[in-house]
Amino acid sequence: MDESHALIVQIDELVASLNLLLDNLEIPLQLESPQDLTPGLLLAILEATLKSRLPIPNRVRQSQSSQAKVETIKIFLGVLGMDVLEMDLSNIDPQRLAEGDWDEPNRARLLSSSARVAAPTSLNAFTEEEVMLREAVRRFAKEEVEPKVREMDENEMMDPSVIQGLFDQGLMGIETSSEHGGSEASFTSAVIAIEELARIDPSVSVLCDVHNTLVNTIFRKYGTEEQKNKFLPLLAESKVGSFCLSEPASGSDAFALQTRAVKDGNDWVINGSKMWITNSYEAEIFLIFANVDPSKGYKGITCFVATKDMGVQIAKKEQKLGIRASSTCTLSFDDLRIPEENIIGGLGKGYKVAIEILNEGRIGIAAQMLGLAQGAFDKAVPYTYERKQFGQPVGTFQGMAHQIAEAAIQIEAARLLTYNAARLKEEGHIFTKEAAMAKYYASVVAQKVSGSAIEWAGGVGFTRETGIEKFWRDSKIGAIYEGTSNIQLNTIAKFIQKEYSST
Repeated sequence: MDESHALIVQIDELVASLNLLLDNLEIPLQLESPQDLTPGLLLAILEATLKSRLPIPNRVRQSQSSQAKVETIKIFLGVLGMDVLEMDLSNIDPQRLAEGDWDEPNRARLLSSSARVAAPTSLNAFTEEEVMLREAVRRFAKEEVEPKVREMDENEMMDPSVIQGLFDQGLMGIETSSEHGGSEASFTSAVIAIEELARIDPSVSVLCDVHNTLVNTIFRKYGTEEQKNKFLPLLAESKVGSFCLSEPASGSDAFALQTRAVKDGNDWVINGSKMWITNSYEAEIFLIFANVDPSKGYKGITCFVATKDMGVQIAKKEQKLGIRASSTCTLSFDDLRIPEENIIGGLGKGYKVAIEILNEGRIGIAAQMLGLAQGAFDKAVPYTYERKQFGQPVGTFQGMAHQIAEAAIQIEAARLLTYNAARLKEEGHIFTKEAAMAKYYASVVAQKVSGSAIEWAGGVGFTRETGIEKFWRDSKIGAIYEGTSNIQLNTIAKFIQKEYSST
């Protein structure tokens, strides 16, 4: 199959779009089926557009602005398979181009900026900004976080200087717009930051993860302009956020929550409690899910914004097996009064907010588990080549060498699942199944690799001195929070059933 025929196959569902664009360009042609776009015609249009053999710019509607005409041409090229996201027409004079002035400089600029056909890239392909971010976060984690890891773990408390460092590094508003004090980076950038922090301390990683992928995202996606302007700068620069959904009686069945909100004048009064709430000890901004009308079931669930000074009370700070420096608390609300304007996402829309956000959050947890597995691997493997038994490094014995190789494969597979889900999310595709796969598998790999890492290091790995055992303790939570492993498997199975079942 030659390239032109392959293009015909690819545009099977784009006939309507092509006709609209042809009409906008005033080309007297309408396609009824993909077969109408013969290889010769396709190549002629493409050649004419790129090499100016047909004065298409003269045929665009006169009512369009010159810039709109250029944008129409860009869209047209995009439908034909050109990488419009990479196009740079900033040096082209829109008026001259729209008037059909395709002089050599104009033509050369267009060809150089648009003649790159979009091609698949590997999942290890990152933008320059993403690469720089990875390097910066890795350096911050190594220099600022690592010296404090053991102390924070022993004290079960996050060092305030680490939290301040996250703000100073711009890691608490990664996707937040610059006008709201954020870094205005990609979702993949957030995933990168979470992974790199977890290689050193998964506790610091989950603080950054929940703050970015859950709290910030809800404000960006569902907040009113007033709410964005009020809270996003605080969250980017100084205030930790907390996502309050789980309750003693509603874990995996999150929408069985019992917390209630009752209207009183222009306020809502909340009574109830939340359990297993990450970041709650340090947080000053809380997203609280409560039911305003239990008779409607989950359709009564609403998301409210509260600040600590409104009266949010910490009833208990949990003592945990792992991620000890990350606070996990039980919160109680006794006549917590919240103004009407602090409803986010709409009355009764909290279930929708939670479902959509948790899908993104699962990619964040996958990144945390991925970084954890890599961190344990990085600590243990060098030791296996230093420690000698029977006259050779223990890592060179075939049995251990094979275990190390298998672990490397599993980490890489988890990485590919995680970044695939992240890119799908960025591109606007449905990613629920892929997020569940990434979260499930990365959690399995984190637990397995960190457990093996202890064994590779022998007795030393079992002590707290190396920090390897901490990675294993931290790994256990991956199969529990933001959807247990069984919940992830249920989600994946439903997608498979939908795809393959005829009933």
